[in-house]
Amino acid sequence: MAYDYDLFVIGAGSGGVRASRIAAGHGARVGICEDYRVGGTCVIRGCVPKKLLVYGSKFAHEFEDAPAYGWSTGPVTHSWATLRDNVQKEVDRLNGTYVRLLESAGVRLQMGRGRLLDRHTVEVGGETFTTDKILVATGGRPEIPPVPGHQFAITSNEAFHLPDPLPRRIAIIGGGYIAVEFAGIFNGLGCEVDLVLRRDRVLRGFDEECRTVVHEALAQGGIRMRTETQIARIEATEGKPPFRLHTQSGGMFETDLVMYATGRVANTAGIGLEKAGVQLDKAGAVAVDEWSRSTAENIWAVGDVTDRINLTPVAIMEGHCFADSVFGKKPRKPDHRNVPSAVFCQPELATVGLTEEEATRTLGELRVFTAAFRPMKYTVSGRQQRTFMKLIVEAATDKVVGVHMVGDDAAELIQGLAVAVKAGATKAQFDATVGIHPTAGEEFVTMRSARAEPAPRQAAAE
Repeated sequence: MAYDYDLFVIGAGSGGVRASRIAAGHGARVGICEDYRVGGTCVIRGCVPKKLLVYGSKFAHEFEDAPAYGWSTGPVTHSWATLRDNVQKEVDRLNGTYVRLLESAGVRLQMGRGRLLDRHTVEVGGETFTTDKILVATGGRPEIPPVPGHQFAITSNEAFHLPDPLPRRIAIIGGGYIAVEFAGIFNGLGCEVDLVLRRDRVLRGFDEECRTVVHEALAQGGIRMRTETQIARIEATEGKPPFRLHTQSGGMFETDLVMYATGRVANTAGIGLEKAGVQLDKAGAVAVDEWSRSTAENIWAVGDVTDRINLTPVAIMEGHCFADSVFGKKPRKPDHRNVPSAVFCQPELATVGLTEEEATRTLGELRVFTAAFRPMKYTVSGRQQRTFMKLIVEAATDKVVGVHMVGDDAAELIQGLAVAVKAGATKAQFDATVGIHPTAGEEFVTMRSARAEPAPRQAAAE
């Protein structure tokens, strides 16, 4: 009992909460601190409220398609204030749920910013606590590049709290998943959206064909795609809209709101890691080994602060593995192979396993199967949105090593197929599975002809 706690966790997001609860269940005395709200990025200002906004924005498409199915909708209006406030009510509820989960597990919550004084001492709000072991789970935050006028821009953090009514015109800088998701949200809610990309297409790092399908769908949906464009400066009169965005090529366009979604950085600054001997990597994230242990023997880190795979379920897995290994006498490493993921753009993109480009670099001969079609739902309404599916098979073993989809409910479908990929299913086993008709998902078990020629490679040019 030389220390106040057996474990003290800095950061009460998904990874920190899971780790603290499991460790307490193994009998550890656990404390945790949080400087804002319990639940972390995902619950408070990330995937949960964002997905609710996606749901809200999709009703615009449903109203457009309804007359073809016999519905008379009449004039349709939308209240941003209603959607925004109802989403925040759900965030409030989840915050309370997370607090109760910690309390029921016997974890002591300290509200305030945690800071390491040394390897065994944490300061929170002027009070100090000693602890045998420390887990850093402080997550990440959005970063705005220091272009002139950057103070006029917002990030995804502020996007959830915009005043009513929404701006008529919104420019989103970035081509990653946050950028394309909010582009779809604001477009669906009636805003004129400019998506400003440094490159030729959105979603760098995803399968090349899927990137192209998403990019073209966003443009077809009414989003202005300003490709191969970089912002040189932002100007405003008395700091108020309209904002004038000047590009490095000499162009200029106006908008009423500027949102940057160009990347996130690990929350490692100002929490005393250097005093405890915790080294950071080149990106400023906590450097950890395969057991999530830092360079300080008694300090671990999980989640986005380590910049491995920045997904909520991954942080939860890492936190659980840490607690089982250190306090539960059940050593196990987090498995980062074949982690499924989704981008809730419109239409959705979801994936598990290798992209075709990754498989080409790391495996031998491949067989690639694709399907592209207009979903049944839109054959009546006339909407031109299409679905694209892709299976990547290692020829030598017949194993399905990658599954990709762009289309409605892609995330729901890929979650189930991720089990098959994780289990090492073969293409023959996919083929032997009877499909459910009529569904989009049956296409994954009815692809019979491999593509004769490889898809054009565009990644190298980027």
